[in-house]
This record gives sequence, C-alpha cells and structure tokens, in this order.
Amino acid sequence: MGNGNKNVERRLPSWLKRPMGSGEKFNRVNAILAELKLATVCSSAGCPNRGECYSAGTATFMIMGENCTRNCQFCAVGHDAVDALDSDEPRRVALAVEKLDLRHVVITSVTRDDLPDGGAEHFGRVIQAIRWQQPSVTIEVLTPDFQGSTECLDVVCEAQPDVFNHNLETVRRLSGEIRSGADYDRSLAVLNYVAGRGQHPTVKSGFMVGLGETDAEIKQLLQDLRNAQVQMLTIGQYLRPGKNNHEVVRYYRPEEFEQIKKVAEQLGFDHVAAGPFVRSSYHAEISLQEKKP
Repeated sequence: MGNGNKNVERRLPSWLKRPMGSGEKFNRVNAILAELKLATVCSSAGCPNRGECYSAGTATFMIMGENCTRNCQFCAVGHDAVDALDSDEPRRVALAVEKLDLRHVVITSVTRDDLPDGGAEHFGRVIQAIRWQQPSVTIEVLTPDFQGSTECLDVVCEAQPDVFNHNLETVRRLSGEIRSGADYDRSLAVLNYVAGRGQHPTVKSGFMVGLGETDAEIKQLLQDLRNAQVQMLTIGQYLRPGKNNHEVVRYYRPEEFEQIKKVAEQLGFDHVAAGPFVRSSYHAEISLQEKKP
C-alpha cells in the first residue's frame, strides 16, 4: 500500500499509458451520442478508459447537463451556469441503450444543488424509460449525495436500479479539500441508508488513491465503507485532469493496488475492483456478474 510520499514522479509511469480509441464500434458510439445529443462522463470527465470502452461499444451516460453546481478538485466536469432539465433526455438515453445493444447501463450525473430534489425525479424517469425500452437491461446509477435527503434517495431507489453507487472519493482528512460541497459522513450515511432499505439495490462505492492519503487512512476508509454496508468497491489511481485540479501526490504501482484489494476483501466486500485504471463504471457489467451472491 501507499506511504504518503509527496515526491511524485514527474513523468507518467509506463503502466499508466493508454491507447487511443478507434475502429467501427468507437465511431458508432460517437455517432449515436452525437445523434441523440447525449453526454457521457467518459468525455466530459476526460476518463482514460474512454478509448477502450467506446471501442467495445459501451459508454456511461451523464444526465442533467454538462455543468456541475460543485467544483471538486479532482474532477474535469465543467461548473459554469447549469441548464434547465431536458424532459426528453430519458427517452433519448433509453433509445441509445437500445441502439448500442447494452446489457448493463451506467447512469451518472452532474450534481444539481440548484434543483429542489437534486434531480432525483429525473434519475427515476431515466431508469423508468430504460426499463420500458429494454426490460432485460441491468441498470446502475452513480448519484450525487442529494445533500443527504432520504426523500430524494427514496425516489431514485423506488425506480428500482439494480446497483446504487455513490463514491466516497477519498479519505476523511482530504474530503473537505477535494470534494466541493460534499461531506465524508454524509456520503457514508447515504450509502448506509440505501443499504438499509427494504429490497435495496446492490450498494457500491469507490475512491481514488494518489492524493496524499496514508495506509492507515485507507484502511479506515475501507472499514467505514463496510460499516456503511457497501457491497461492491472500486479503487483507482487519481490522474490530474488539468492544471487547476489537485496535484498527483503519488502514483501507485499495480502490485500496491493488489495489496489494497486484499485488505478490502478480508473486510468482507462482495466484490473489489482495484487497479490504476479502475473507475466506477469500468467493466461494471463484469463486476456485477462476478459479485458474490
């Protein structure tokens, strides 16, 4: 595991090089997204896996616009003026799911603190539209914290997503600096509440390393997530998306991710995905299939 060393390597390590996307499927995904005027977190957040995922014919939809009401230090998503909700967006997302022939779909969003319900009802409408269009698809949502509102969480969960994901992102000490407008304990409460509901979906969370955390802080974060009844976990390397974002303090080696994964598995998570390029929705369908029953 990490040691909190602040002497970060200046050049990107060899294990963090990624190929560019190409091919028929890559072009088709781009064409469908453009035709239906849909945003993806793959593009908006500058995900390093975009080329691989688009080339495999998959994408993670980002709803409710491309600008966020928060300005987190780890994120590349814009934070200018937000747009009014697009009432036709649920239909277009569902149509894209059909056109891409997806079996598992991940829906995320910008944070919309300007909306009374944080966009919870819009999440529900997107889930319902996909269910109507493609009943056999499994649906995973990656949501903001809705400022801790259990009423908003109920709205999303009552639409019956198969997986509910909300990321803790980083350790307690760094949370206030890295996550604008968020709160470490509030995020844990969100996860614990969803896990405690009757007929709850599978509960998932994730975090990044490389922001300056220590081994002890990582272990505490893992324990906090287990205490919140989280079942699935993703752990990836933080990569600085721009000069105005938080610096990378350290690059973790692949074998260090394996060490963190072992610690997490010993705590009882049903599935742990850990590696330099692991992200919330990366290989999400495979992870759900591999999850312990």
